[in-house]
Amino acid sequence: MEKYISKSWKVILQSEFEKPYFKELASFVDSEYKTHQCFPKQEDIFAAFNFCSIEDLKVVIIGQDPYHDVNQANGLCFSVKDEVKHPPSLKNIFKEIATDLDQEIPESGNLERWAKQGVLLLNATLTVRAHEAGSHQKKGWETFTDAIIKQISTKKENVVFLLWGKFAESKTQLIDLNKHTVYRAPHPSPLGAWRGWFGSKHFSKTNNFLTEIDKATIKW
Repeated sequence: MEKYISKSWKVILQSEFEKPYFKELASFVDSEYKTHQCFPKQEDIFAAFNFCSIEDLKVVIIGQDPYHDVNQANGLCFSVKDEVKHPPSLKNIFKEIATDLDQEIPESGNLERWAKQGVLLLNATLTVRAHEAGSHQKKGWETFTDAIIKQISTKKENVVFLLWGKFAESKTQLIDLNKHTVYRAPHPSPLGAWRGWFGSKHFSKTNNFLTEIDKATIKW
């Protein structure tokens, strides 16, 4: 499975690939893809890393599970393939961006454009069985993605972590707050959006911070 991840990340994560839990996870995922319809496509499991090298990393957004309906998941959290209807959380993300930065809501919900600018769109669980939300949770993915957050915290400086909702906020303990900037807000889902997601201004705050440290801002 690790053959699908880019070299820049493979070097850093090689020790994780060799651990027993990851070997069990890889076996489970391989079996699931052979016997069930799963998302995203196998070659897209590590898309978040392949579009955003650790050298270029500026921002981390943490999601939970890939979308589990047909033709939605593309390996990036909150993102969908081109021409796919925007799911509710993504709609609210775009609404907040439109208000925060005074710009139009884009037609495409494909966030590859963010990833290519240094935004790691990391789901805690990287695969899912079709139409069965959470079906690949607690199989090892969370251990792997927690290790990634720790590696970023250790090896990088001045990364902006955008933590939306209680699940994402629980990852704060993995981040060195003396080296990195964390912005927290309720989840952008319809349940949480009106409890403080709208008006959180995470996108302008992120760009203001990047400007302060002389890095190029993100074209959200």
